[in-house]
Amino acid sequence: MTNDISKQEKLLIDITKLSNGEREEMIKLGILSEEDKIQSYVYPQIHLERPPLQKHAVHASDELNEAYDYFPRPSSFSRALRLEINGFTILLISGTASVDDMGDSVHIGDFRAQCWRTYSNITSLLSAESMTWHDIVRTTCYMRDIERDYRDFNEVRTSFFQWLELDPLPASTGIQVRLCREDLLVEIEAIAVCPLSPKDSL
Repeated sequence: MTNDISKQEKLLIDITKLSNGEREEMIKLGILSEEDKIQSYVYPQIHLERPPLQKHAVHASDELNEAYDYFPRPSSFSRALRLEINGFTILLISGTASVDDMGDSVHIGDFRAQCWRTYSNITSLLSAESMTWHDIVRTTCYMRDIERDYRDFNEVRTSFFQWLELDPLPASTGIQVRLCREDLLVEIEAIAVCPLSPKDSL
């Protein structure tokens, strides 16, 4: 019974409050038994024969917190993942916003300052893997109010990229969305690619 309670707490699930639909789908996934008990995950046979691609979480804890450390509920994503494929390092940077090393929003109400902090946070994640903005191949840019803020966004982005002397510029898409917090006005995700260094391939 103790094991069931700890599993339930880990999953942040209150079994007594599940809808019929939730219960049905969780049983299909193997998470829940017909007796409403949280079951242990069974590692798939396919991965005993073929291990999944190795993935490495990237950290820049001096600049921004780990998403899983948010209190009282963790946010379940890595700030970035590093993959090594066919002689290249690929860095997938999650949506990154104007938060500090405690996970608190900073520069509330100041869109341009939030842009700069977002670029600073992404720069720290790149630096943690010995990469720079010159390795970025794509960004996806999310704004709470794209009609109001796009001009400022583009001025900050253009200024930053010109200062970096990026050529060619990364591919990019701008999207208007409701971000996860009311006080966050902009969020950027990015993909960076670079050749594996000789030491990495050893």
